[in-house]
Amino acid sequence: MRIAKVGVLLDRRDAGRRQRLGLNVFGFYLTEVLQHAGIPFDLYEDLSFAEGKSPDLLLVAHSSEDTGTADELWAYAERGGTLIAYGSLDALAVRCGCEAVGEIGPGYAKLDEPVGGSGQALRFLAAKPWRIAANHQPAPTIQSAGVLCGQSPDGPEAGAALQRMAIGKGTLERWSVSLPDTIVMLQQGQLPVICDGVPAPDGTAQIHDGFLKADDEYAVDWTNDRERSAAGEPFFAHPYADLWREALVSHLLRAALALGLPLPFIDRWPASVEHVALLSLDSDSSGDMEAETTLELLEACDVPATWCMIAPLYSREIFQRMLNKGHEIAFHYNAVTEEDGEWTQEAFGEQLQALSQSVPADRIFSNKNHMTRLEGWGELFRWCEQYGIASDQTRGGSKRGNTGFLYGTCQPYFPAAWCDERNRTYDVLEIGFLYSDFLQCDPSLIAPILEQTSLVRGIAHFVFHPIHIHRKPAIYDWLRQFVQEARQRGFVFWTGERINEWERQRRKLRIESADGPEQRMIVHGDGPADACLCIPLLNGEDRGETVTIRYGVNCKLVSLGDKDIEFK
Repeated sequence: MRIAKVGVLLDRRDAGRRQRLGLNVFGFYLTEVLQHAGIPFDLYEDLSFAEGKSPDLLLVAHSSEDTGTADELWAYAERGGTLIAYGSLDALAVRCGCEAVGEIGPGYAKLDEPVGGSGQALRFLAAKPWRIAANHQPAPTIQSAGVLCGQSPDGPEAGAALQRMAIGKGTLERWSVSLPDTIVMLQQGQLPVICDGVPAPDGTAQIHDGFLKADDEYAVDWTNDRERSAAGEPFFAHPYADLWREALVSHLLRAALALGLPLPFIDRWPASVEHVALLSLDSDSSGDMEAETTLELLEACDVPATWCMIAPLYSREIFQRMLNKGHEIAFHYNAVTEEDGEWTQEAFGEQLQALSQSVPADRIFSNKNHMTRLEGWGELFRWCEQYGIASDQTRGGSKRGNTGFLYGTCQPYFPAAWCDERNRTYDVLEIGFLYSDFLQCDPSLIAPILEQTSLVRGIAHFVFHPIHIHRKPAIYDWLRQFVQEARQRGFVFWTGERINEWERQRRKLRIESADGPEQRMIVHGDGPADACLCIPLLNGEDRGETVTIRYGVNCKLVSLGDKDIEFK
């Protein structure tokens, strides 16, 4: 039995034309979604497949809408290929007996297949649904799944979320929503940060404070996307971007299984890990005394932490003690004007150099901007690349009313650039935070945030400050409660450095199907020894192994200690 071959179509020539006109082509981000999911694929810049070498499933990241491309895509499906599109290919609508109805949004999609163990309606920012053309002969046979609702989860229906159309021997499976665009804009906002954001209408998040921050740009809705904690505090309750990732991957795995082909992938975490917790500490206004109190508490809790350091710094003895206990020393870039900070590449580099010269660590891997200070779109990520910062943690809420999943994600991800950089992905792993002790102390928020994080096997990243831990017993106790509840739910505590190393090493693995009668599956690459391979099971297939569920699909989990895997 062979494995499914996935291709991704990315027409760089047409994309470049759009980017030169100042238009984003976030379809590029489809490759990041697949890489994060550990799914093998081949990238195609045109449709000139070698004889007998066309992929079983072709995902359209970006293509032109001209007639010639439409003809080639139609021919690919007619020959038996499965064509998957995300809010595109309007040029094929008429051939399918449909008509495009234009762009709608924002809204919510209710999917037939619950993702992440949840039946939650998913927020989208724009969609281009098709409807069956009136009086089309013969009447097209179209299978629809899910429904789009305008404005709110209970809004008027506006079309199908997913449509499946037979084309010759193959199919077109078309999402009405551009999932890559939606994921990017939920994670990073819809525009660069250039002015104050619009605050919550109920006064719970006054982000318009004359102070440019990450959360001045967001793509969620104050009314529809927040819930209340048991103590009555509002928070953004759902990781929409991660749930869209789940939906995309789940659909792809099922489409492969419908062809009678499994699509194996590298699991997200090691075999012993389901989800991860990250505890980061911002050293604002604290000294050795506060650090001592915090170190003792962390030792009692037996957890490592990422310490984000801002001037004035701790003593070298304290830093050495941190490293001896397995903690990470990270950067806390200060661009706050009122504290003599600057938003410039030079200031970033100078502050990082001063930290590097003061600590006994070989390298600084992680950064989190002080007060979530941010401008523009990609400046911070370019500076991180320039100065060797591998991971950033800046994205999180700065006010009481925008805690939780403000950016729709608890996953580590490589962010997308704006069109001026051709929408590339930055070589900086973003690990945003979900809650901070400088916003409020509501212990009842811990459980719902951990629950949603566990549904998508993400990272529960909470931020604390040694000065609060030292001075405020409620914060001291709250940290202990966070650790206790996370452990009870199976979370494993890692530092930002370890998360970064794992994610990068895991992506070095490449799954291929070996030629010849042996039908072996080979995993190439110098990846982590404790990585696991997930093999989706065909209907009725029983391998006599413990079955685990990934993306809603039954899978066999195989350790990659032996990278030559028999596939019978």
